[in-house]
Amino acid sequence: MLPQLITKDLKRYKLTISYDGARYCGWQVQENAQSIQFLIQKSLQIALRHPLDLTGSGRTDAGVHARGQTAHFDSGVSFDPKKLRISLNALLPPEIRIVQIEPVHSSFHARYSAKAKIYHYHLHLDPILDPFIRHYRHQIFYPIDLDRLKKGAGFFLGTHDFTSFANQKETGSAAHNPIRTLYRLDVIEQKGGVRLEFEGNGFLYKMVRNITGTLLDIASGKIEPEQIPDIFAARDRRKAGHAAPPQGLFLMEVIY
Repeated sequence: MLPQLITKDLKRYKLTISYDGARYCGWQVQENAQSIQFLIQKSLQIALRHPLDLTGSGRTDAGVHARGQTAHFDSGVSFDPKKLRISLNALLPPEIRIVQIEPVHSSFHARYSAKAKIYHYHLHLDPILDPFIRHYRHQIFYPIDLDRLKKGAGFFLGTHDFTSFANQKETGSAAHNPIRTLYRLDVIEQKGGVRLEFEGNGFLYKMVRNITGTLLDIASGKIEPEQIPDIFAARDRRKAGHAAPPQGLFLMEVIY
């Protein structure tokens, strides 16, 4: 049991969270499916013994992982953040870990205060994939040209209307404002393949996976790198490449 004292004023706390999303429906609470958000919120309610809402920096899809997801909650209970972290990790399944709990100003918002996010997407290019990392890599079975992939990546840098690379363009943030700025899209060689490192001021629904799939089409010769500006201008998801599968994608960090 955590030492607890109900206070009059609510205080806001920020969580930093790491999780393996392989067997979950994603971050966001959904009916008839188990989500990361639901399990953490339920554990917080058990530990602090009062109802509360947990707000994340954004949703990750089914099968997507995170090393640095963030969320916030409000509580009028006095507690030791380190002891609460221990309690939550004891309550949560081993695929979900609370890395840090820290008090923040009441104006902090896990989603709206974010200045940038960093995602990594892992591509496995060798013919044999270690079965112990199969949930964390997208294995490519056809030849790809890394020079073409790198050239294509350069066309995504800067500020663009990313409608063509967003699912559900009529709803959510894509409908409200599809303009995003991509600061960095690096292609980094690693054992067995490469990882794509995305850093931007925000990302639309499935934007990283759709860009990755388009880059794979460029690398395999299906699309020319010089077609990217026309795909942006079309504002049509059908003009871009397929979505890369979820298991290679990690939310690495949310920057405030």
